[in-house]
Amino acid sequence: MTKQLILIAALLFFSFNASAQKSILLTEQAKNRLLIVDQQSKQIIWEWLPRQSNIAPEHFNWFKNISEAKPVFNRKYVLLTASGGAVALVRIADKKTLFYANGGSNPHSAELLPDGNIVSAASTGNVMTLFKVDTTNALHSGYKKTYYLKEGHNVVWDKKRQLLWATSGDTLKAFSYNRNCLKPELTEKEKVLLPGPEAHDLFPVFGKDELWFTNVSGFYKFSLSTKRFTKSTASDPQNIKSVSSGPADYPVITMRPKEQWWTDEVTDNMGKSLYLLKGLKIYKARWFADNKFSYPEKHVFNLCK
Repeated sequence: MTKQLILIAALLFFSFNASAQKSILLTEQAKNRLLIVDQQSKQIIWEWLPRQSNIAPEHFNWFKNISEAKPVFNRKYVLLTASGGAVALVRIADKKTLFYANGGSNPHSAELLPDGNIVSAASTGNVMTLFKVDTTNALHSGYKKTYYLKEGHNVVWDKKRQLLWATSGDTLKAFSYNRNCLKPELTEKEKVLLPGPEAHDLFPVFGKDELWFTNVSGFYKFSLSTKRFTKSTASDPQNIKSVSSGPADYPVITMRPKEQWWTDEVTDNMGKSLYLLKGLKIYKARWFADNKFSYPEKHVFNLCK
């Protein structure tokens, strides 16, 4: 069997299995890896480690403490960040890293823009970095631009409004994108005061024109139409690291650390256990589902040219 046929077979196999299961994408920091687990069988069905991919050995430390992962391009790729500096795009079928870069000190989130370029937010570095993506060589060496973003923890593309949302200190900001593929730029357009300091997660509410938002003391929904925050009735709304929702029969995932900033358990918003494996150090968890708030229904892999 040729390499091409092997790749096609792997893609078909994974797509079938992932669509048939309630799968969860985890950032696992005990071994600096990504995991996809089947929530019903409790089995790990996919694993990615930088040392087993095409990452240069001198850059392994960039991938220390993977902080966020998002399924993109109709769940055929994963976009990730790591506290060591990494921002990367990984193909699920063969685990190849198509793009990676250093996003500064402690990246917490990254987002795909409509033309395939990538933007990241770094908390310790207080910086948002916009990368021109070129997968000719996996390691980024081209155009990039940085913007001050106080305590940057999140970036989310709003397809409907063609805006990028990101928290900065006590403020939620919206940025327009010039869609200049070769020389991309972001411009601040509006601000919304946040309900308290120390913003953390920002992620679309599945199937709604809303965003989940968390800080150290609260767990909220933010309405894009009214620009208002509504506090959740979660059993314990404090210090939630990530929130993720799915179709109607999917519970809302809320990640609460058991020690320092990680946990070995995925729970729903009322504290019910959905997945537990001793020894794991999970930081964030997302349902392995298409994100139609940010991306088109047919989210085809595209490169900025």
